[in-house]
Amino acid sequence: MSVRHRRTVRGGAAGAALVAVLAVAAAGCGDDGGDGGDPGPAHRTSAASGENRPAPGADDSTDSPGGPASGAPGEPIGEIKGPDGIVVTLTSAVRVSGGFVTVSGAVANHGSKPYTPLTWRSKETELKSQSSVSGASLVDQAGKKRYLVLRDTDGECLCTTGLVNIRPGESRPVFAQFPAPPSSVTDVDFQLPTMPSVRIKISG
Repeated sequence: MSVRHRRTVRGGAAGAALVAVLAVAAAGCGDDGGDGGDPGPAHRTSAASGENRPAPGADDSTDSPGGPASGAPGEPIGEIKGPDGIVVTLTSAVRVSGGFVTVSGAVANHGSKPYTPLTWRSKETELKSQSSVSGASLVDQAGKKRYLVLRDTDGECLCTTGLVNIRPGESRPVFAQFPAPPSSVTDVDFQLPTMPSVRIKISG
């Protein structure tokens, strides 16, 4: 091999080694201390603009702190505490089509013995519902009017029936439907026989 040929080969090997060194150096400069993996679609850089943009569909929003908003469905609008640990919690009083108001809630037994609220029923002798909240009423104090639970054509109240043997620690849903007061009336007293009354607000 001639001297000139040997120099050409050596020059080519040196050039290849230099390219390899530069490639390693470039890779080292690009290391940001991570694990070297793909940073994920949410942080890839746009080759056209050089901007660091979220990928389509990536969600960069944050949840706002705090609990449910005030007035959420199911939030109590009134509470009645009776004897023997009985608590009636009202969650809604809503105007419905046809000129009615439906009051909903639950009765809970926080006492130590079973409870059957027979005193909550109406005293009407023709009423078929014996264990119910048929004796409930809405009272418009300003208008001096009382609204009783509605009855169907079979003599049953439009309300919860079968309230028998509510065990300690048990809670049962209750409802009652009344004729609606005038639309200008929003605050009424809900009353159950032998229990304290509670002021509630009608919505809708």
